[in-house]
Amino acid sequence: MSDAAQTRSGPQLISIVVALFDEEQAVAPFFAEMDRVSASFGCGLEYVCVNDGSTDATLTRLRAQLESGRPMRIVNFARNFGKEAAMTAGLEHARGDVVVVIDADLQDPPAVIADFVAKWREGFDVVYGVRASREADTFLKRATAGAFYRLFNSITSVPIPPDAGDFRLMDRRVVDALLALPERNRFMKGLFAWVGFRQTGVEFVRDPRVAGATSWNYPRLWNFAVDGLTSFSIVPLRMASMAGGVISLIGFAYAAYLTFRTLVNGVDVPGYASIVVIVLFLGGVQLLCLGLIGEYLGRLYIEAKARPLYIVADVFEKPR
Repeated sequence: MSDAAQTRSGPQLISIVVALFDEEQAVAPFFAEMDRVSASFGCGLEYVCVNDGSTDATLTRLRAQLESGRPMRIVNFARNFGKEAAMTAGLEHARGDVVVVIDADLQDPPAVIADFVAKWREGFDVVYGVRASREADTFLKRATAGAFYRLFNSITSVPIPPDAGDFRLMDRRVVDALLALPERNRFMKGLFAWVGFRQTGVEFVRDPRVAGATSWNYPRLWNFAVDGLTSFSIVPLRMASMAGGVISLIGFAYAAYLTFRTLVNGVDVPGYASIVVIVLFLGGVQLLCLGLIGEYLGRLYIEAKARPLYIVADVFEKPR
């Protein structure tokens, strides 16, 4: 084994970071499952639960868990700021030697954390879960997910592993590196890969949700994909410039052809249909390019305002 992969002892404490939005029905089953499997981790646990502006009884259920004596910190947002912000808040409030990010719906099985810890002890700094199969998804979702990973990895210099979500274990130094990044537009999958360190994957079978329904519809997934692509690549802008150059060359060539034909054959009346098609095509290309520029400009606007990523209304924890 190389020096970079020397084995570790420990960890002494694992921080379990959970972002929750309207997950009242999942809270009790999640903690029951964690209690069942946590002895296999071989170390102490603390829970950092971020209530991302839930409108149901999620916060009440979390506080009941805290009152029962569970080692736990509840970060309650002033409103819904989104999962990326909630995960960042969880990382900022975690104190463990390693941090595990997991959802409360039990689609990511907590028992796999023991495998994560074993890989961390082998010397890996990031251990992420990889879905062994996507057969439970619809054909459209499988196709769009595959297309996103292929496109992202083809136009960025920081590839992300296909079928790997947010479920992962990170060493403390990886968490510190992530928290040092100041950007507001946070595509966490990309940031997890961007910081580097020694990373490996562990396959697992994703279970059905224990309760409730997912809030990730296709419009949200589309926005998520656009955020990821524009946060980690300027290739779309370059493609827009290339398209403009190619269309300009075609236009000059066509103008030269018309000039030559007019000099040879005399003046004729061009077809109405061809003019309409060309105008509509060029107008569509211009709007597409403006849209791409607007996406990047909008991100610059958000970064320039430098507003906080989230606002915490309350933090609940037992006195240390």
